Amino acid sequence: MIKLVRPDCPNPAALAAKNYKHPDNKAALLNASGAKCMYCESKIRHIDFGDIEHIKPKAEGLFPELEFDWLNLGIACSKCNNQKKDKFDRAAPFIDPYSEDPEDHIMALGSYLAQRNGSVRGEITIREIDLNRPELLEKRLKRVDDLLTALNAANRTNVAILRQAALAQIEIEAGPAYEYSLIAKAVLKTNAR
Repeated sequence: MIKLVRPDCPNPAALAAKNYKHPDNKAALLNASGAKCMYCESKIRHIDFGDIEHIKPKAEGLFPELEFDWLNLGIACSKCNNQKKDKFDRAAPFIDPYSEDPEDHIMALGSYLAQRNGSVRGEITIREIDLNRPELLEKRLKRVDDLLTALNAANRTNVAILRQAALAQIEIEAGPAYEYSLIAKAVLKTNAR
C-alpha cells in the first residue's frame, strides 16, 4: 500500500447524477493508482475490471451521504473490496492512501506486511482486508526474488556504466507504477550498496 494522489474528478456531473461508476471517473482513479489496487497493489486489469471502492462505506447507518463524494472513492481489486465490505471502525478506520501516507502505519518485511510502531490502524487494515493472504505473499515473494536477482547481477559487473544503468532500471521497476512497490522499495533500501 503506497501513498496515492487523487486526481481532480473528470466528470463531476456523473456524481451529481448519482453515478459513481462513470467510465471517465473510473479511468482517472485507475490512472492515479497505476492501474493497481489501492490496498494490495496488485495490477487490476490483468484479471478484473476493478471496483470503485468507497473508503468510508456507503451502507445505511454508516456513510450513505458519501456515496457520490469524489473524496470517498478509490479503486480496488474485487478481492480487497469484498474483504473490506462494509467494515468500518470509527475509532480506527482503514488507511486511506489518498489522504495519508500508508507507510506511517505499514511496513514491508520481505513479502510480508506488518504494522509500523504498533499502529492499530495498520494492523486492522492488514488483517481485515487480508493483505497477507497466501496468493499475495506468493506474488510478492516472486517480486522480491526477481529484484534480488537483478540487484545481484548488477552488483557483480565490474563495468561501472553497466552497473549504474542496471541499478537505474531496477529503481524504475520499484517505482509506484509497478506492482508491490512498497515491497520493492523496502528490498532496494535493505540491499543498497
